Amino acid sequence: MKERIRDGSNLQYNFYKVSCPQAENIVRSAVTDIYFNHRDLHLLFFVSFHDCFIQGCDASLLLEDNGDRNSSYEKQAIPNQTLKGNDKVDLIKEEVEQACPGVVSCADILALAARDSVFLGGGPFYPVLTGRRDSLQSFFQEATDQIPRPDDNITRTLHLFNLRGFNARETVSLLGAHNIGKICCDFIQQRLYDFQGTGQPDPSIPLDFLSQMRQNCPDNNKNNVISNGMFSTFTVSKPMNVHHSNNKGMSYKQALSSAVSSGASFDTHYYQSLLRGRGLLFADQQLMAEEKTAKLVSAYASDDGSTFRMDFARVMMKLSNLDVLTGNQGQVRLNCSRVVSS
Repeated sequence: MKERIRDGSNLQYNFYKVSCPQAENIVRSAVTDIYFNHRDLHLLFFVSFHDCFIQGCDASLLLEDNGDRNSSYEKQAIPNQTLKGNDKVDLIKEEVEQACPGVVSCADILALAARDSVFLGGGPFYPVLTGRRDSLQSFFQEATDQIPRPDDNITRTLHLFNLRGFNARETVSLLGAHNIGKICCDFIQQRLYDFQGTGQPDPSIPLDFLSQMRQNCPDNNKNNVISNGMFSTFTVSKPMNVHHSNNKGMSYKQALSSAVSSGASFDTHYYQSLLRGRGLLFADQQLMAEEKTAKLVSAYASDDGSTFRMDFARVMMKLSNLDVLTGNQGQVRLNCSRVVSS
């Protein structure tokens, strides 16, 4: 196989203008339906992120068969076990297939759906080039080892993103997507009750914030979910909205936010919370542990959000072009969970 294209230089604007001119409109319409019927657009973004972060934006995460019964696939990796949203991608793919059978790749559908979900969620609109091809294999071990973890320190976080060509500013900007979505209590149990094996909570957590989180995530209940953006400004005076979840095991999906409420779902309250020591994940709060990332957090938190939105749009364009397959590489799957047999 030819080398993957890191920067998406082989992609095109409106790649399907002849072969499937309605493709992008179909995706946008389907994502809009998902938004109004389910209100869980963040799922599409995080599926896209987890896919692109491992071997590039090739829809390898969506596979449920690696061609070998003894071979595991990405969905089975611990960081992906509670990742939801694959069913939404399948629904979009079905609609596109009805209009243009065997033409539009799952990788392109995922990239377009992520962009449209960000925009519908109040985020910036950014152009998405198309022409991606779908991977013929999935990458279980890479997903297990290289997807960022909720307990990562700042050194490891920056290292993982740097391996994929993202600098510190781009990393801090991309992590701003954590202001949407939900977090299972599993993700922060150790931070609240047994930080780094000490039997004590993380000493950096403000005491009032620790009390609030412990109230909603008791030590004997590891399947609660905290909804983002349910806090009052600068203090935790409103109860966090807790839901029961059937998720089992550990998940490294970092979809969470902050202790500062906002009128919109996509804004800078994530960064404002970090300034006040109220990031839910240890990995998020670690952005304040290094001078260069702390300065970026402060910069994003200090204006009306325009700087963050501009930077986020740019980094999402870069992420969506990461290590893509094009031309005769890979294939166009008919079903996103299965490779087309030759």
